[in-house]
Amino acid sequence: MFYREAGQFKTNYAADMAVFPIRQDRIGLVIVAVIAIVLPFVSNHFVIQAMVIPFLVFSLAAIGLNLLTGYTGLVSLGTGGFMGVGAYACYKLTTIFPEVNIVVWIVASGFFAAAAGVVFGLPSLRIKGFYLAVATLAAQFFLQWCFNRVPWLFNHNVSGAIEVPERTLFGVVITGARATPEARYYVVLAIVALLTWIASNLVHGRIGRSWMAVRDMDIAAELMGIKLLPTKLLAFAVSSFYCGVAGAMLVFLWYATGAEFYVFDINQSFLILFMIIIGGLGSILGSFFGAALIFMLPIVLGFVLPGLLSPFGLSINSATIEHLRFILVGSLIIFFLIVEPHGLARLWQIGKQKLRVWPFPY
Repeated sequence: MFYREAGQFKTNYAADMAVFPIRQDRIGLVIVAVIAIVLPFVSNHFVIQAMVIPFLVFSLAAIGLNLLTGYTGLVSLGTGGFMGVGAYACYKLTTIFPEVNIVVWIVASGFFAAAAGVVFGLPSLRIKGFYLAVATLAAQFFLQWCFNRVPWLFNHNVSGAIEVPERTLFGVVITGARATPEARYYVVLAIVALLTWIASNLVHGRIGRSWMAVRDMDIAAELMGIKLLPTKLLAFAVSSFYCGVAGAMLVFLWYATGAEFYVFDINQSFLILFMIIIGGLGSILGSFFGAALIFMLPIVLGFVLPGLLSPFGLSINSATIEHLRFILVGSLIIFFLIVEPHGLARLWQIGKQKLRVWPFPY
């Protein structure tokens, strides 16, 4: 009833090929943007620090992996390692050049992760599927070993951890112990919004069509004139860039004080992979859906379950909630792989299509 195209005419090719061709979608995007801007004024520190900032960070990492796995069809289990490259690169850069703004180094750290992604993506021309997954898994373990065993990366700190220095932006502290969640949130929001817009333009342009052609059938894509090695390496580079920036934001803008090497272990890689499977492969919106569901699920369970059980005189501890989280995530992965392989993004598209033709069933 409220989601109709009647009266919305397209008079040129650009309007017909727009990312949001329907007026209601554009209005919805504006509403989401307004909510994101005013959110710190209507919520508390806990919501911003424990829920919204990590949701945005993991969404950006999921977008990076989705560009590689969902759009190009190349499986990667090294996401955590590439996030670590971005975090440690940002730490070294801000230590060597403390006069440069930290936001510049957070974004620039993605280029170091992109370089690492290109190096470990070289085998993708000859191997794919399970064998490529094993190769990227080897990259994950190698990078994790470097984070723990190369003292130069963490400035020979006795703790062996990244110690985030205090930095400001326009006179406001955004990193370090004195940085407020609201200040860090707006920096994260700006970076994520910018990189999401860039990713959307990439996948809707020539580069995105090349990636999808390689994903559907690489031999046919090569016969059409698409060079496989540059295309695959570009996918690895862009994906790793996004993961590197997400890793730098995770340490400097979420943790804000520091982090150790095990933050970027194999569990982090699987967590991001689960996000794009449940959210939807080959969908930028699905990356946000998957990050919201997987990350916020244990937090919601921690608040809802005790309230549901308390009238019956029952209690539940945090360890049990964590086990329930694993059970639910595994069940959701099996469900979506069997019932809807395109994840929550596809269900969202089906729901919008139903609204466009309602009350008719066709």
